[in-house]
Amino acid sequence: MGTFALTGGATGIGAALKEQLVGAGHSVTVVDIKQADIVADLSTQEGRRAAVEGLRARAPEGLDGFVPLAGIGAHVTPASLITRVNYFGVIACVEGVRDLLERRQGSVVLISSNSGPGLGRHSEYLELLLAGDESGACELIDRVGSTVAYAGAKLGLARWMRRHAGEYVKAGVRMNAVAPGVTNTPMVEGAFEDPGTKEAMHAYVARMPMARVADPTEVANVIRFLLGPEASFVCGSLLFVDGGQDASERPDEP
Repeated sequence: MGTFALTGGATGIGAALKEQLVGAGHSVTVVDIKQADIVADLSTQEGRRAAVEGLRARAPEGLDGFVPLAGIGAHVTPASLITRVNYFGVIACVEGVRDLLERRQGSVVLISSNSGPGLGRHSEYLELLLAGDESGACELIDRVGSTVAYAGAKLGLARWMRRHAGEYVKAGVRMNAVAPGVTNTPMVEGAFEDPGTKEAMHAYVARMPMARVADPTEVANVIRFLLGPEASFVCGSLLFVDGGQDASERPDEP
């Protein structure tokens, strides 16, 4: 059986994925801000170090898979907190456990979003993200706003994955990403309840071809596939799990 690690595995998609992996007999370590095997705040350098050190202690022989699911929604302020958790916290953890994944020829699945390609594009913000300039990206995004912070960070993750997938797989680590649409998680529930975002959220769901919110297990199913041997030749791919929304809004873009 395999050894896996998740961040943000206490609720939502992470909790669904953990249940599936444990049910299949795998060992799973969860990093989260509370109610987790390793409690860490991934918005801070100290929290990221604690997460990586904790994973090293619990999986010294390596990891078969790592899924950094921890994230916060576009309704959160300040916008820079979204940037710190959703982009820089993710990258720090992936890079921090890379050698653990290499030891067992493991897989990484990043969590992008279908909001990334279509919303909130901001070239300067993306350039700062991909350059690893956390202070510059945070300073900029606090002036621009939370919607761009969220969508831009998720798009940044997809681009980072595409840029590094070849390098990682040469070391034996397959890396891919999923782009979920609106999913029934505590983060999304907060957006539906927030006065500043709830109207836009309902309108967004109404535009979806499948016109419904996804269940976390539906996204977890796809992540689990990408982690496993059935996806052994899938590398550097971004897979939309969004009820057809991206295809509907960008029909001429692959």
